[in-house]
Amino acid sequence: MTTTNSATPLDRSAPTYIAGHRGLVGSAIWRKLNAESFSDLIGRSSSELDLRDRSAVFSFFEETKPACVVLAAAKVGGIVANNTYPVDFISDNLQIQTNVLDAALHHGVTRLLFLGSSCIYPRLAPQPITEDQLLNGHLEPTNDAYAIAKIAGIIQVQSVRKQYGLPWISAMPTSLYGPGDNFTETVSHVLPSMIRRLDQAKNEGVTSVTNWGSGSPRREFLHVDDLADAVLHLLDTFDDSKHINVGTGRDETIRELAEIVAEAVGYEGEMKWDTSKPDGAPRKLLDVSTLMETGWTPKISTKSGIESTVAWYRENVQNAAESVRL
Repeated sequence: MTTTNSATPLDRSAPTYIAGHRGLVGSAIWRKLNAESFSDLIGRSSSELDLRDRSAVFSFFEETKPACVVLAAAKVGGIVANNTYPVDFISDNLQIQTNVLDAALHHGVTRLLFLGSSCIYPRLAPQPITEDQLLNGHLEPTNDAYAIAKIAGIIQVQSVRKQYGLPWISAMPTSLYGPGDNFTETVSHVLPSMIRRLDQAKNEGVTSVTNWGSGSPRREFLHVDDLADAVLHLLDTFDDSKHINVGTGRDETIRELAEIVAEAVGYEGEMKWDTSKPDGAPRKLLDVSTLMETGWTPKISTKSGIESTVAWYRENVQNAAESVRL
């Protein structure tokens, strides 16, 4: 993919709306933009603005008139949640995306970044996964409803560029983690789930913990603060109709990640693996060469990122248990 770098840096004084500003991703982007002297950040919680309510979304844009939008709001969850509630994942996400993108277009938002997910790619895509693998094979069935919604968002952004010529862009991050994650039992992703269970096992003196699957799948994880840094970098420099991968370019097995988490929480018991439970895709590593060519690189290692996330979890265990990544 050929990158174009005709974008100009954002006006730090212009109204900038972060959809989903209280979630894992949105809160990190908010922290980053606030630290970079953005003086007019706009955010609404899901209780203040239901992004599934089309008329409410259009009224909000009429009232606030943002010049830039980062669409980080989504209904998200792990394998269990995606597999159990596929209607919720496709319906809610399509409504959220369509309402925000349509309202942004109607009210003349000139710069917008849509955040998707690496699950948009085929289950058996060649590794590492390049951007042109999109729609090149069958999706992972445990989260295909969510993936289809995110693919629709990419196509809508591309359609706006084609029909109206606006410099809107899409970024597809790899698996994310960090402060503000969802650590609840029913909807958490693999890494926060491991942190919660292994920390609990240590505190309760449990001698063994059983993890889902075989532990052999390989996964790439990106600290959410690195993602926020990449988002601002892309908004300042990147302008291309193709979506762009955001990740570290390195991965570990789930078993290796479990060992890093165990060390971070101080758990010394036995770890077992329940192979009757699904593994998900065997590997999911993004090719991030396009991103690296723009001059951005990640700064936070997996080990240090997990250690800091464990520290945040322990300091916020009550809130973390009830958090919602929307």
